[in-house]
Amino acid sequence: MSLEDELYQQRISRIAEIEALGFEPYGHRFDFTHTIPQILAEYTAKTAVELEPRVVVKVAGRISTIRRMGKAGFAHLLQNGERLQIYIRKDAVGEKDFALYEKLDLGDIIGVEGYLFRTRTGELSVHAERLYFLAKTLFSMPEKWHGLEDVEIRYRQRYLDLIANPEVRNVFVTRAKIVSSMRRQLEAHGFLEVETPMLQPVYGGAAARPFRTHHNTLDLDLYMRIAPELYLKRLVVGGLERVYEINRNFRNEGISTRHNPEFTMLEFYQAYTDYLGMMDLSEELLRQAAIDATGSAVVEYQGEKIDFGNFRRVSMRDLVGDPSLKGKALVDEFERNIESTLIQPTIVFDYPIEVSPLSKNKPGDPDFVERFEIYVAGMEIANAFTELNDPAEQRRRFEMQLALREKGDEEAHQMDEDYVRALSYGMPPTGGEGIGIDRLTMILTNTRSIRDVILFPLLRPVVQVSGLPNHEHDS
Repeated sequence: MSLEDELYQQRISRIAEIEALGFEPYGHRFDFTHTIPQILAEYTAKTAVELEPRVVVKVAGRISTIRRMGKAGFAHLLQNGERLQIYIRKDAVGEKDFALYEKLDLGDIIGVEGYLFRTRTGELSVHAERLYFLAKTLFSMPEKWHGLEDVEIRYRQRYLDLIANPEVRNVFVTRAKIVSSMRRQLEAHGFLEVETPMLQPVYGGAAARPFRTHHNTLDLDLYMRIAPELYLKRLVVGGLERVYEINRNFRNEGISTRHNPEFTMLEFYQAYTDYLGMMDLSEELLRQAAIDATGSAVVEYQGEKIDFGNFRRVSMRDLVGDPSLKGKALVDEFERNIESTLIQPTIVFDYPIEVSPLSKNKPGDPDFVERFEIYVAGMEIANAFTELNDPAEQRRRFEMQLALREKGDEEAHQMDEDYVRALSYGMPPTGGEGIGIDRLTMILTNTRSIRDVILFPLLRPVVQVSGLPNHEHDS
């Protein structure tokens, strides 16, 4: 039997010992008076004298340290990424509760009732008067409790990563602040949040390969959406003139530090504006999101100071500097040699029509469209354009894409007859944009890999080789 198996069996047997003391190994509701972060925020600055008369608290958390010393001892409870010390004395909690304390393992979840005080070393602590057992952990905590480093385990067992690495929790707290900021700002501008289908009979709105599925009852092949764009623009046709969706997209493509098959986009559409109006709004949204998420418009990313309060606007042709390059060749040169050099927030505008089937033509320059992308830290984080609202031209563009598909371009856009029909009822001049939440979060949390900002990134499956669920091996 391995050491891990032996420890597992010890913890299984400890359940019976805990039950023999009169405690349930998996307890019930616990009505706490404070969270640990609340106690630390309110009482960290208080002196021992200021903690009199006694401040009575009931707190809960996961045990991260235990230090036993005969008829007394200490432990730390972890909750919401913060730790608080508890002090347990046999004559204060009684025989039964102290016997429970002696059987606790790292990772167990308990409740404590007592009062706040400062130890001889000055640490804010709870002087326990009663213990509650809430949940038994059967597996050992990571060897480095505050630093689980195995990347594969971190991604596959994100719950363990969140327990062991407090900074990981901070990444996802920041991500939530980014989404909240975007939602608040758009609604202040009069945008309506909507939901559009994830299962679509015709996929579109981006150049990407889809995931395919099948609906048994309807005997119908469907696709996981690669973008919500065409549905959102249908809503603009219907009179919802400012709409947005924070949406999950699915693209059957490669995986890298910047790509995950399932990712989150913010897409928004505004009637009676164009790509220039989208540029103005984008700068405002991104600057405020940085402030809301980090406290400043200037953030550090991989050793660079990124200033979201200062955007540069430049055409792709000027960046490439080669007037002989046209169409897709221009974009290829830009992506190959220019994109990675755009560290500070840069709005790159004017794209060739060949790579922009849904964008409106640039007046007086029929080979180009009114489109821009935003680059930060060498990554594209947003894509926007003046929406093409001429149904005849849209049909011609779709037909151009079908011709590319026949030549082997698997990412070329499909024909969407219903979308052309919708445009035929009249869509007002409209600006639209998509912002990548995952990549924006990477930059605002100084994170190198997209997997570190997605709670459960896609991984290869594992084969279970024993009865213990944590014995995993790559298939």
